[in-house]
Amino acid sequence: MALNKEFDPLSEVPGLKKISPFAIVAVVLILLWLFSPIVNIGAVERGVVFNKLNGKLKVIGTGFNIIVPFVEEVYRMDVSTRKSDTRATAASKDLQTVATEIVLNYHLMPDKVDKIYQEFKTETDKRFVDPTIQEVVKGVTAKFTAEELITKRQLVKEEMQETMQARMIKSHIALDALSITDFQFSKIFNEAIESKQTAEQLALKAQRDLERVKIEGQQKVVQAKAEAESQRIQKETISPIILQLRAIEKWDGKFPQVMGGSGAMPFINIDAGSVKKQ
Repeated sequence: MALNKEFDPLSEVPGLKKISPFAIVAVVLILLWLFSPIVNIGAVERGVVFNKLNGKLKVIGTGFNIIVPFVEEVYRMDVSTRKSDTRATAASKDLQTVATEIVLNYHLMPDKVDKIYQEFKTETDKRFVDPTIQEVVKGVTAKFTAEELITKRQLVKEEMQETMQARMIKSHIALDALSITDFQFSKIFNEAIESKQTAEQLALKAQRDLERVKIEGQQKVVQAKAEAESQRIQKETISPIILQLRAIEKWDGKFPQVMGGSGAMPFINIDAGSVKKQ
């Protein structure tokens, strides 16, 4: 037996010599990652730590945090602003079917994520936000007629927002904004609204035409009165002298061919205002 043969411990373990050192390092890193006591929470996150022994929850903030491996488990909760786009169907006060689309912006209260997780786990949208929007839309829509939902849209939005905010705050969720992006009604109701608008437009046109006729009539009356007054003044101011002057203006310079028995030539006496014989 050769005494100078080097001893290799890996050769004593069957198959171990075939494993790559890189694979061993990778396994070690994975184990450290899985069972590491250090947890890093992102800037828009909060961590909910669940203790498997006593079932208690606690909140950890952003950055590196120490937990107990195998005993504590961490759930990450996103506390940034979220957007929910929900379609809802409801009935108006006058029993018209209304379909609407509600866009909601909200965020979880960072210091209350443990209570949110306890109630909804990580399914806040599915288990709370969407069902609550459906309920609020049905409740508020029932207070208004279909026509009021259109003409009082801002009031409808404000009431929905106030109701939604009151419901969300109880579950530690903050409402940032609510908007109604669409209102859709049945085909029959849309046709009725269109007919009503057409009738209103025709009535408005008829009223404007009537007012125009009245104004034109008043203008004609005023014009006629003005002309009559002008004629009256003109008659009062015309004197016999003016009449004689107008007669002279119209005279063509010829005397009548037949004269009276005296043979005198008539002429116009402007001063006397009558025709004398000479």
